[in-house]
Amino acid sequence: MSEATEARTPEERTPEASVPAPAEPGRGQNLLREIMGGSLVISVLAVLIALVVGAVLIAVTDPAVQQASGYFFARPSDTFQAIWNAVGGAYTSLFQGAIYNTGKTDFASGIQPLMNTLSAATPLIFGGLGIALAFRIGLFNIGGQGQILIAGAFAGWVAWSFPMPFPLGLIVAVLAGIVGGAVWAGIVGWLKARTGAHEVIVTIMLNYVAFELISFLLRTPGALQAPGTNNPKSPAIPAAAQLPGLFGVRYTVTWAFVLAVAAAFAYWWLMSRSSLGFRFRAVGENPSAARTAGIGVERMYVYGMAIAGGFVGLAGVNQVLAAAPGGFSSGFDAGLGFDAITVALLGRSRPAGVFAAGLLFGALKSGGYLMQAANDVPVDIVLIVQSIIVLFIAAPPLVRAIFRLPTPGTAPKARRRPAVKEAHGQ
Repeated sequence: MSEATEARTPEERTPEASVPAPAEPGRGQNLLREIMGGSLVISVLAVLIALVVGAVLIAVTDPAVQQASGYFFARPSDTFQAIWNAVGGAYTSLFQGAIYNTGKTDFASGIQPLMNTLSAATPLIFGGLGIALAFRIGLFNIGGQGQILIAGAFAGWVAWSFPMPFPLGLIVAVLAGIVGGAVWAGIVGWLKARTGAHEVIVTIMLNYVAFELISFLLRTPGALQAPGTNNPKSPAIPAAAQLPGLFGVRYTVTWAFVLAVAAAFAYWWLMSRSSLGFRFRAVGENPSAARTAGIGVERMYVYGMAIAGGFVGLAGVNQVLAAAPGGFSSGFDAGLGFDAITVALLGRSRPAGVFAAGLLFGALKSGGYLMQAANDVPVDIVLIVQSIIVLFIAAPPLVRAIFRLPTPGTAPKARRRPAVKEAHGQ
């Protein structure tokens, strides 16, 4: 080492040390980063983006906007006014058809849309809880359609085959539906545990099996077909086994909504407070580590799919005992099995999230009809909005990139310190 270098002080030899290091982020800043980059904000922003895209589609397809855009450079204000009228009118109708109709004179009539929303959301909540539970175990349950069909058929058959007084007849029919959904989904768990069969393939195939089986039974006298008819329709549900209206016969919402609240609470208790839920979560996080810890992974697959099918089966119970008391046909599942996947994704497989997502999609479903009737907006716009929500929910990094949100669990980037030049030979 030269004499000049030895003569220099430590501060002169390492001038970078004299530059103060950037301060570490405080606890409040870290908490804000976690919130802004968390799943709740991502879900809200995904819905917001979907509504914006829906507004663009409404404006582009509106005849008044198309006409005004023809002379945009002459009078641009007409185009903007037409866009405002189209989008504002459509979303106002969506609100009035889903929450409260301000055009009604009395509160009881104005609140009717909210009751319709709760009614439409009820089976979505049931189905979403079942799909979410499978997600937490690391399984992708696409068999909601089949589980709904089998559960509804079980509930209906028990209701009219074993007439009992109210509420015993209702309780037995509901339990039969839960058992039907659990058995049908349990087959998937058993096949995966015993043979390693992929649950996605098995559930899709069982959807076809369930649909064709119910269709066959509805055309077979003495099975599910109503006596004295050639139509593929079941007998009517006895009054003692029907789900009664929650607020009377005026509104469509039934006690099934209360059952949905109870199911969400049961899901929370199962996954957060029970030892079985702990094992479910352990298997979902890392099956190999769970197996090393002594957890029977294959057994958890069977139990988990059976319980998930029981939750989904409640949607079939609702479709038969509440939505179709006069009898059901083979299409009573109404696509709820696939809508439930969307609800589970948006709800991040959490009970509160699934419940809120079910209400949102119930509102979109109820309000979409009035939006179409009042503003001549295709109801397909609502389906596009739902699809875009799923798209962005499935791609959180895309939402974070659009809104420049932080990634949870990562530290903020440190500011680059100014370079300090060393003086040589001074």
